[in-house]
Amino acid sequence: MDRINYRQLHQFWSVARAGSLRAAADRLNLAPQTLSGQIATLEQDLGAALFQRVGRRLELTDTGRMVRAYADEIFELGDALQAALGQARLARTRPLRVGVTEVVPKSLAYELLAPALALDPAPRLVCREDSLARQLAELALHRLDLVLSDRPLSGEAEIKAHSDLLGECGTAFFCTSELARQLDGPFPGCLQGAPLLLPGEDSLVRARLLRWLDDHQLQPRIVGDFDDGALMKAFGAAGAGVFIAPTVVAAEIMRRQQVVEIGRSEDIRERFFALSSQRRSGHPGVLAVTEAARSGLFSQQTIGPLRRRPGGKSTSGS
Repeated sequence: MDRINYRQLHQFWSVARAGSLRAAADRLNLAPQTLSGQIATLEQDLGAALFQRVGRRLELTDTGRMVRAYADEIFELGDALQAALGQARLARTRPLRVGVTEVVPKSLAYELLAPALALDPAPRLVCREDSLARQLAELALHRLDLVLSDRPLSGEAEIKAHSDLLGECGTAFFCTSELARQLDGPFPGCLQGAPLLLPGEDSLVRARLLRWLDDHQLQPRIVGDFDDGALMKAFGAAGAGVFIAPTVVAAEIMRRQQVVEIGRSEDIRERFFALSSQRRSGHPGVLAVTEAARSGLFSQQTIGPLRRRPGGKSTSGS
């Protein structure tokens, strides 16, 4: 016997369910003669009659009842597969609602979220920037699928959520070329007395930076601190002072802000987390963000090479 023709099997199944050749033909938009011919061909291929006429009614033969039972399973599974594919497509295209805490650099947020936009189909991205406390409240109400943060969910939090470490990296120091030429000596000693822009108090890296400066007995001149990292970079790009950013986005910052990297420290570590509710953690966009961050963006973070400040000496990667 040749392989079963599933189109003919579906036509047989339609007649068996409708109980009438004409009723099935109307549903399939076929002429009754065409449908009758297709079933006759299927019977010939199977080597057995599937229907017998009793008066004006069609009834299944023993073979027909067996084939009907298998057809029920085959086409019910087909319907289930179609429904599952439809749900998966809907899940991929539903909006990806992301909260970005104020301390996460905008350039890093873009790099982290880009893999979600590369999905086919890509979800519509809805971004909200706010404090971590307010973002967590929105996450608890399932108004957000994901929150990007520089810290994991604390044990005191009253919401059910996952904290996934996306990666960690060192910290790079930047300023304009003009300011770099004015700094005295190699990095990090050149920071002594240099104008410095600090991240806001809500940023974990602020405390690590201040501790690192104290360990190196450095006393820069603090000219401002900023809750908004983008505003800090804007002041830095205008020449107001030296500012910091994660090494993972150093090249992008130099390109966009037209600044130079004067040095970096792997001792000032920055960590970034994806916080997601248990109910929404299966969103394909969330999975794309977490997997790409671990396997790509943060996977090759190492201590940087020695760098040379414009007009100055080599800088240390310590």
